[in-house]
Amino acid sequence: MEKKKIILVIPAYNEEESILDTYKMVENYNKKNKSNLDVIVINDGSKDNTKSVLEENNIPHINLICNLGIGGAVQTGYKYALNNGYDIAIQFDGDGQHDVNYVDDIIKPIINNEANMVIGSRFVKKSKEGFKSSAARRFGIKIISFFIKIKTRKKIYDVTSGFRAIDREVLELFTNYYPSEYPEPISSVNVLKNGFKISEVPVVMKEREKGKSSISSWKNVYYMINVILSIVLMKGRK
Repeated sequence: MEKKKIILVIPAYNEEESILDTYKMVENYNKKNKSNLDVIVINDGSKDNTKSVLEENNIPHINLICNLGIGGAVQTGYKYALNNGYDIAIQFDGDGQHDVNYVDDIIKPIINNEANMVIGSRFVKKSKEGFKSSAARRFGIKIISFFIKIKTRKKIYDVTSGFRAIDREVLELFTNYYPSEYPEPISSVNVLKNGFKISEVPVVMKEREKGKSSISSWKNVYYMINVILSIVLMKGRK
């Protein structure tokens, strides 16, 4: 089997306390498993010392001159991956919540031509205990999942998971169009509406130990309502 060229796309906004640990985790994984996962960190206009940490530790990165948000940062990474000939791109958080040891599980359905996109999910069967967010957010995830199934006839359990792998076909799709708002659920709908296959595999996520999340409780209801409206109104976009 031809060896796939794989890269982790790591969006980072004000992650000075976490980004070095995340990069070292990937480095240690490569050494232990004799693998060659590449990394590109997208510094999304951070206002803290994220840029300095990246430069001082020679971490491969792209500095955005202003904050584009998670959608714009991830799309920048996808464009880099496509232009540099990668076969699989994996979105991977810079805050330490994702475990690189699940990478093999996430890319396996792509390697076996069973899926074009694979989501690391906290909520599918066989998922082990781990950080699964607040009760309010889990309720919102279930509601969004319900509307995605109505729209696409496909059940996606962890609709907001940012731990996702895509093949080159979806990479091309995302390079041309990637939503700036609510990117994970909206882009998943777009993938399905364009005839691609999505799988979910169980993963364990950790709670953020350092830094501050951009998600606050008052945003949850606003987020859910706007995601649902976007899902209901959207059409597949190539």
